[in-house]
Amino acid sequence: MGRIRTLKDLDLAAKKGLETLFPKKTKIMVGTATSGIAAGALEVYEELKRECEKRKLDIHLSKTGSMGMDSLEPLVEVIEPGKPRLAYGKVTKDKVSPLIDQVVSGSIDGLKPAYRIDDEDDLIRQEKITYGKKIEAKLKGIPKINELPFYKKQLRIALRNCGTIDPENIYEYIARGGYYSLYRALSSMTPEQIIDEVTISGLRGRGGGGFPTGRKWLSCRKAHGDIKYVICNGDEGDPGAYMDRSLMEGDPHSIIEGMVIGAFAIGAHEGFIYVRNEYPLAVANLQKAVEQARELGLLGDDIFKSGFSFDIKIVRGAGAFVCGESTALMTSIEGKAGEPRAKYIHTVEQGIWNRPSNLNNVETWANVPVIIARGGKWFANIGAKNSTGTKVFSLVGKINNVGLVEVPMGITLKEIIYDIGGGIPEGKSFKAVQTGGPSGGCIPADLIDLPVDFDSLWEAGSMMGSGGMIVMDDRTCMVDIARYFFDFLVSESCGKCVPCREGVYQMYEILHDICHGRGKKGDIELLESMGKSIADGSLCALGGSAPNPVLSTIRYFRKEYEAHINKKKCPAGVCRALIKYSILADKCTGCGVCAKRCPVECISGERKKVHIIDQGKCIKCGTCKEVCKFDAIIVE
Repeated sequence: MGRIRTLKDLDLAAKKGLETLFPKKTKIMVGTATSGIAAGALEVYEELKRECEKRKLDIHLSKTGSMGMDSLEPLVEVIEPGKPRLAYGKVTKDKVSPLIDQVVSGSIDGLKPAYRIDDEDDLIRQEKITYGKKIEAKLKGIPKINELPFYKKQLRIALRNCGTIDPENIYEYIARGGYYSLYRALSSMTPEQIIDEVTISGLRGRGGGGFPTGRKWLSCRKAHGDIKYVICNGDEGDPGAYMDRSLMEGDPHSIIEGMVIGAFAIGAHEGFIYVRNEYPLAVANLQKAVEQARELGLLGDDIFKSGFSFDIKIVRGAGAFVCGESTALMTSIEGKAGEPRAKYIHTVEQGIWNRPSNLNNVETWANVPVIIARGGKWFANIGAKNSTGTKVFSLVGKINNVGLVEVPMGITLKEIIYDIGGGIPEGKSFKAVQTGGPSGGCIPADLIDLPVDFDSLWEAGSMMGSGGMIVMDDRTCMVDIARYFFDFLVSESCGKCVPCREGVYQMYEILHDICHGRGKKGDIELLESMGKSIADGSLCALGGSAPNPVLSTIRYFRKEYEAHINKKKCPAGVCRALIKYSILADKCTGCGVCAKRCPVECISGERKKVHIIDQGKCIKCGTCKEVCKFDAIIVE
């Protein structure tokens, strides 16, 4: 079809999208976001394609984004007319033929689906579907998606389309209500009304700063200057974080629509999406989405015959962590080295090329169309006071259900880690969780009931950040964790200001010495003093928040620092310079497995007699402990 100019055109586009979202024939979707690809999803997709062609089956094959539960990848969903969506987890190439057999026969007795999505769970199905008694009988034992612990407490607003639509098909996005908010904004709302709605919603920046979005938009609208810009920050650099990547890969149009609405409200006619080059699929899907929106007239001149024009350019970042900071990102867009500048110069007044510029991150922009569609009050009623709506987190580390989760603000850490995440593997104890990326803080098990919102995390010595959440068990050394994050921060500092360039490096050196048995009295106090000085004196937020991992671990795990320094011991048994592996005589059976597996041959002993470890040769790799079936190896 041609350009979309009217509401009627939008309805026709939605109808076209419904034809592929719910075709009148069997449809099979494969999750091919980066998480799925890493698990082999592309091979599964190609095998499905070959199998359908070989059998001459009229089946609609589609790629989609991630549903968030990475432990199920590769994830394949089957949709048959009049039946619920059936999701099959951990599908490999060898399971494709049996899966097709089941689809053809209508059976689900072989490969068991991981879950199903009924019509009431799918927001876009308008008609009520009544399955027959035979189908209902077959569905027994297959849980609904909202019955799975991983999804039960989630509320998908930003992630509403991920795993449901083909991100390369703009019509499917429109069929899910996409670009209707933009039509409403341009046809029946003033810029002031849009900003008021966003302000009422209480939406705060999801990139880490947590600044009220409506207030930022208003400041940029009021700023002097005829030329203004809106920017999307897709430079996600936190270790273990991939919230923005999944959104850009799985639902790029939600970001574009949010940006166009924001641009109209602010008075901007040009926008930039800044995305790291290490995200090739996100770059490709965003570029295609921009081209499709432009082709249909949803970007470019006179959008919806409103007289408003706006276009977007995608800029690839080179991977510098500091470019996630607003001013460094803007100087990078200008073609200069990504270095921050003094904060007293506000980017809403002097941003790119010293012109008013409004920067929000991927998740913030993706929420905007929903707020315009459902109203600011609706959004404000979700979440907690001063932290409304939902937040997307990447739940990683020592957790059973690794994946991407979207939860209402105010949910407790305990609910995320145990109810959604399924707890700690191998029955180990929960020790701490690090939130907010490498500059975030570590929250101890004692605060497991802490609400997850901007203010509560800040008071606990951490922060929301962009949404990384790394879970640690009782085998984690908190001093080593602080050292690890400082190693990252040292390499990612741009070096422009002395407090960050020199201070972070010196703190890392102290941590390195402590972990290697060279810690000395006064080191803890010195780290605290330096951390506070660096936070106060650094030019940008990278340096300002860099001390958090150290200050929070000293605050909650001071005894571990003291053990490293005073007793030259690592309580968690992690720091190699401070531990040794020994064999318990009363438990060793002399099986010899540890000696065979030792990479440096430092274990000796006759068969069926107690073995010993040569401490001079031992490299403390831990292999012996891993292979011992009798718990005869201990770490001291």
